[in-house]
Amino acid sequence: MDTPSPFSPPFPLPNTSSKFQSLNLQRYLEQPEAQQHRLQPQQAAVEQVNDESLHSSSIKNPESGVGSNHVFVNHSATAYHVTFNQDYGCFAIGTDRGFGVYNCVPFGESFCRNFENIGGIGIIEMLFRSNILAFVGHGDHPQYPRNKVMIWDDQQSRCIHELCFRSEVRRIRLWKDCLVVVLEHKIFVYKFSNLELLFQIETTTNPKGLCEVSQTADQLVLVCPGLQKGQVWVKHNASKSTKSIVAHDSVLACFALTREGNLLATASTKGTLIRIFNTLESTLLQEVRRGLDRAEIYSLSFSPTAQWLAVASDKGTVHVFSLKVNLGNRSTDKSNCSSNFRVPVASSSSFSFIRGALPKYFSSEWSVAQFRLPGVSEYIVTFGNENNTLIILGWDGSFFRCKFDPASGKEMTQLEYHNFLEPEEPCN
Repeated sequence: MDTPSPFSPPFPLPNTSSKFQSLNLQRYLEQPEAQQHRLQPQQAAVEQVNDESLHSSSIKNPESGVGSNHVFVNHSATAYHVTFNQDYGCFAIGTDRGFGVYNCVPFGESFCRNFENIGGIGIIEMLFRSNILAFVGHGDHPQYPRNKVMIWDDQQSRCIHELCFRSEVRRIRLWKDCLVVVLEHKIFVYKFSNLELLFQIETTTNPKGLCEVSQTADQLVLVCPGLQKGQVWVKHNASKSTKSIVAHDSVLACFALTREGNLLATASTKGTLIRIFNTLESTLLQEVRRGLDRAEIYSLSFSPTAQWLAVASDKGTVHVFSLKVNLGNRSTDKSNCSSNFRVPVASSSSFSFIRGALPKYFSSEWSVAQFRLPGVSEYIVTFGNENNTLIILGWDGSFFRCKFDPASGKEMTQLEYHNFLEPEEPCN
């Protein structure tokens, strides 16, 4: 439903540099050919920024302070953050000594940067495949304060700008010409070309920094926690409208958007049920069940056509669910949704004739494929560029690519495994 806007006027402004110039981005990382194993940079893509005060006070000389490939020479690093880029073809990691960027298919390191003083990088975000990244310091010896967002130009091997806030930064999101900075109780949205503050959002306590933006839509769709427990705000920038969805009775744990921003998947701290909503109409379209026991949901991801939904949790299993609504058929019978979130029992269910007499989980929709993960690491998941494939990344350095067969309902088949934190031989 339409609600009073939670978007407050742009005041106060975080501290920024007045010398920041407009960005002129070009592609920095090209899609590799099948036989290539490393992404190659193109020419310089960002105008020179004359910000000597920032450069001299915060950033070491790139010749002496930043190492190139390979960041992890003697032993494995510790990962603080792992994230995919906007087209899910690359991923970036922040570690206790720097950061790195890797290609997904074929798997391979693009570049790694090691800070001389072994400064940690936590939150990190790529801007598609450009030379621009944004990150925040983390760990016992953070490279930068945790309340500062640093904008890094890898062509120049230095930070070209910083944004300073009054509290710790929880997450960064980038969308075409927008920079989104998530604090625990507020979200700031900037125009990335000149860092003009567009608007800010008040949220409930958000220690995980939950926030998602559409990636392929012409206009920004932004999703964040509302002001109440279990509530989600959906900001449609094109229509200047704000929708409210009461997704769960419990606190939100994770959510995900389709790349166009028209579908939203949500999970609460209970972690048993995943709900899929239409973001334009704020209606519940489908509900699927991960399991019966409580679990912490680490990651949700739609396939490009919204035919499948992948879910990773602390139970050490990745599930794939079949969705009834995809991008080619967005119309759904609204009678399938009700105020108590119940969905109809599938016609093939043997329990449909006694639907009201059995607990709800007997009529739930369960996953069509699973993949068992080793260890106790946190994982994120996305769909690969080949049909019915998944890419799974772990904070322990694990890279899995696997394939699922939805018709059989069996365990997924592992296609390849790598560890991106393990030392490798230096490049020539």
